[in-house]
Amino acid sequence: MCGRYFRHDVTWADYHAALSILSPPQAIEPPESAYNMAPTQTLPILRLKPDQPGRNTVAELAPAMWSLVPSWWTKPLNEKKFSTFNARSETVATSNTFRGAFRHRRCLVPASGFYEWTGPKGRKQPFGIGLRNRRWFCFAGLWDRAMIDGSEIDSFTILTTTPNDVMAGLHTRMPVILHPYNYRRWLDSSEGKVEDLFAPFPAEEMHAWPVRPEVGNVRNQGAELAAEI
Repeated sequence: MCGRYFRHDVTWADYHAALSILSPPQAIEPPESAYNMAPTQTLPILRLKPDQPGRNTVAELAPAMWSLVPSWWTKPLNEKKFSTFNARSETVATSNTFRGAFRHRRCLVPASGFYEWTGPKGRKQPFGIGLRNRRWFCFAGLWDRAMIDGSEIDSFTILTTTPNDVMAGLHTRMPVILHPYNYRRWLDSSEGKVEDLFAPFPAEEMHAWPVRPEVGNVRNQGAELAAEI
């Protein structure tokens, strides 16, 4: 499961170095840092530009709502009762909700880390989880476009997989994290099988640390939320 994540000091230069992205309209320029990103918020994703003729090769940064709305959904959003901020990697190829996006609309979700809670009910301790010696990375995601009340809505989900040794004591799932050399491979739907990318990220490259309980309230923001206590 991945229900909160944060991004620290990620710049346009970083995005360009990773994927040679085009600069998007200024209106959707994301903040370089955000420390309490949650489902239903509009957040930046990296994807291949959907309106390019022929084989899509141009990457862009685009805004999308976190909690995927499948293209076949046409009812008001408040009638959508099923959870889609995460997608199990084991079933995305066959799921009615996610299989279309898996085949044609993959994306990257830039992050510097994520949060998870563990412990008894009422006294759960939040932890921050990130990569060693890497300021930012990308989750494997899917995006889709639905027409709701006459307006197009782009949305996304984060894929999850089984936990590695770092995550096993915190949760039964963890997000699918990609190595930079696999970014293009994941984005390009003309590639062959990508299921090998769903393996848990190597535990020796990750670490976890306790953080402030204030991260549980999505209205709280600030770098202190991701700092170790």
